[in-house]
Amino acid sequence: MLSLAWWWVLLIAPLPLLIRFASKPLQTKRETALYVPFYSSLASPEKKGDHSVRFRLPDLNLSLLILIWVSLLIAAARPIWLGESVALPVSGRDLMMAVDISGSMEEHDFAYGGNRLTRLQAVKAVAGEFIERRQGDRVGLILFGTQAYVQTPLTFDLKTVRHFLEEAVIGLAGQNTSIGDAIGLSVKRLRERPAQSRLLILLTDGSNTSGLVSPQEASRLAAKEDIRIHTIGVGAEARVGGLFNFFSQRGRPLDEKSLKEIADATGGRYFRARDLDELGEIYALIDELEPTEVGDDFYRPLTELYYWPLILMGLLITVLYWRRRAA
Repeated sequence: MLSLAWWWVLLIAPLPLLIRFASKPLQTKRETALYVPFYSSLASPEKKGDHSVRFRLPDLNLSLLILIWVSLLIAAARPIWLGESVALPVSGRDLMMAVDISGSMEEHDFAYGGNRLTRLQAVKAVAGEFIERRQGDRVGLILFGTQAYVQTPLTFDLKTVRHFLEEAVIGLAGQNTSIGDAIGLSVKRLRERPAQSRLLILLTDGSNTSGLVSPQEASRLAAKEDIRIHTIGVGAEARVGGLFNFFSQRGRPLDEKSLKEIADATGGRYFRARDLDELGEIYALIDELEPTEVGDDFYRPLTELYYWPLILMGLLITVLYWRRRAA
């Protein structure tokens, strides 16, 4: 629905007329003019035609000035387009996502549409959609390899979180895996948030090979702070390859035992994703375990339209300028 946010601005529409009538004309000294009754007969036909054009010129210029004034008023009244009412989710969770970007995430063991994807590409595709479904939650992103760092702090801007996840590069934080440091950094970010709303989703394809804090110590600290951790182990266990159809282990072995202990210690769950379908099912299940609740509050998204009348006003000013130059 089209609406004017500041409709009262239109009340000043007659202002130019009021200024015109209220202002006094300049008093000039009258001088005697020379009257030539036969002047019109001296003008050539070309001059006569040109005179008729100049006679109509002020009328068009006045119309342009009126349109410029109207366009300015409409822009100042702030036209907006109000969309349909949307229910506001009220789950209010503070959800951190810790994603492994170590060297082993470059393994191409996820298939999609006949193509082979790296583990990180698969995570980006599925976790990105999961992030945008968390309307009403604050979501943050931690990337970890040899070191762990906060890529995005907790925010309601889910599109930005997904954008930074898609921009993640394998090996940017080192080739090793510091699961304990990632959990410890998440605890640091979540401990100040309200209780019963703290949640961490940890995704990795290996075992803890680096870091200052062990996963067990970090998980105990998380449990003490009432932070629930869901852990996800990604990557195929083996693949068929070569002429002899032998099985080979991909990447560093996944420490499923530690991931289960982390989840159990904090009241979360451990999930195993061997392919893209399983990974999608896991995030759908987490949505069920941690649902976003819809409340009684609604909002109507609005789109600002003030720049359209401003563009029109600019075009009209340009036309008026060139007409005056040509006059």
